[in-house]
Amino acid sequence: MSDKNIKVLVVDDFATMRRIVKNILTQLGYKNIVEADDGTTALDVLKQENIGLIISDWNMPKMTGLDLLKEVRGNADMADIPFIMVTAEAQQDNIILAVKAKVSQYIVKPFTADTLGEKIDKVFG
Repeated sequence: MSDKNIKVLVVDDFATMRRIVKNILTQLGYKNIVEADDGTTALDVLKQENIGLIISDWNMPKMTGLDLLKEVRGNADMADIPFIMVTAEAQQDNIILAVKAKVSQYIVKPFTADTLGEKIDKVFG
């Protein structure tokens, strides 16, 4: 089980999607949630905050979720942060790319609170 006191970073260019993920996280007992609207903003947050979990959308302007994942994994200070990728595309190629980039878990939209909870438990299991 994960520590509900960790700071969770939710990265998505759609405010509505960020709100949905935040609501689910709140239901799951997480109270410390920060947001970023794309990968570049997320990197700024990661440099300033002690983040314990990243939940990021794949398709975003400026910097995609995959590029963000590669940046995080390539930085010694952030490399061990669990990273859950959220995408509308369940294409095998994308999943392979994310796995090669060391994604922790992968969720396809639309998803339920239970699914997100299970993925988070797997990450910290």
